[in-house]
Amino acid sequence: MDLSLKNIGVTLDNKNIISGVSLDARNGEFIGIIGPNGSGKSTLLRTIYRVIKPDCGAILFDGMDLKKVKLTDSAKKMAVVGQFNHLNFDLSVLEMVIIGRSPHKGFLGADKAEDYEIALAAIHKVGMENYVYRRFATLSGGEKQRVILARALTQQPQILVLDEPTNHLDIKYQLQLLSIVKSLGIGVLAALHDLSLAAMYCDKLYVMKDGAIVTYGPPNKIITPQLIRDVYEIDCTIQKNSATGYLAISYHPCHCSA
Repeated sequence: MDLSLKNIGVTLDNKNIISGVSLDARNGEFIGIIGPNGSGKSTLLRTIYRVIKPDCGAILFDGMDLKKVKLTDSAKKMAVVGQFNHLNFDLSVLEMVIIGRSPHKGFLGADKAEDYEIALAAIHKVGMENYVYRRFATLSGGEKQRVILARALTQQPQILVLDEPTNHLDIKYQLQLLSIVKSLGIGVLAALHDLSLAAMYCDKLYVMKDGAIVTYGPPNKIITPQLIRDVYEIDCTIQKNSATGYLAISYHPCHCSA
């Protein structure tokens, strides 16, 4: 499924947050959005998964204007994994995951055997099959994120939106989560904070600053010391691993006065 953004603009509290953003994510691509805090990454994603209405522009799913698509229909095609997963209800892992079947059921529709099969398959996909009946609240941060990813997969989406899902995870769980997502073979649009991880997993990156796209392209081509200096206002050294092709970014100390 292809996703296209055309000249998106967003104003919140009389402040221009997003200005003229256009973006294309083709079926099966892992697209990353990077940029400093406050650059508009999360706001842009929230317009895509319909929490915020853009003031102008269009969001197209396979050429169809998202405004003309029912919320339940778009939820069957697009799932979201965010960075915070606080929960006040004492649900089990299976109960949490099967919530992802909601868009596929009628109002107050009961869960069927097929729903449980899909949920259990998603739990297995993220490696949480030994935690099916554990209470969600007792899990670690990395375990919770894998459960939330399983819930998203239970929607059987064609595109997955990740809103900085690894920010509060140890590096092991960051790599684990992104590796699972990469293996899915579906379209992924992710706002990422760590540039090295973005370069490792993404097919294409869009770089944001002050609510606008400043450049885009394959990570190995666009991530340069000059770009990082211009966008993040910090100096760095970048080396490419000859065996893997991955980028290693070493940041220089910031000698700033208090």
